[in-house]
Amino acid sequence: MNRIDFTPYRRTMVGFDRLFDMIENQARTNQGDKYPPFNIERRGPDAYRITLAVAGFKPADIDITAQANLLVVKGHKPDEELEGEYLHVGIAQRGFERRFELADYVRVQNADLADGLLVIDLVREVPEAMKPKKIAVGGSTLKIVEDGKDSAAA
Repeated sequence: MNRIDFTPYRRTMVGFDRLFDMIENQARTNQGDKYPPFNIERRGPDAYRITLAVAGFKPADIDITAQANLLVVKGHKPDEELEGEYLHVGIAQRGFERRFELADYVRVQNADLADGLLVIDLVREVPEAMKPKKIAVGGSTLKIVEDGKDSAAA
């Protein structure tokens, strides 16, 4: 097992504890089970897509939960006996749970299941109050320049 020691960084970087904890926890939880396989794709500056291969699952078998900074995808197959005599069973019929840590202001926009692929579209929407603003200093008043419009603040 590869273990990364973040101790030198923890000593000099204040407020990044959550990030280091997430990296360490992710390494611990993702060692074993690789089911179901998935892709994460950047589709634009603020758009992402997660695609999971969930062959054999119906929309009713899948539960997607978005919480603060966490996306949980669970699949549960009802207990069914396979009919017929199988010489080999290679298509997984077991349930799963996948967790994805989301950055601040990332939300689920859409989820769709087609051709055995579960596609979850994510978008980052930063609130206006959190977006950077240019501040011009001139004379005795402070002017905030926002989208080409000036507004004076005392």
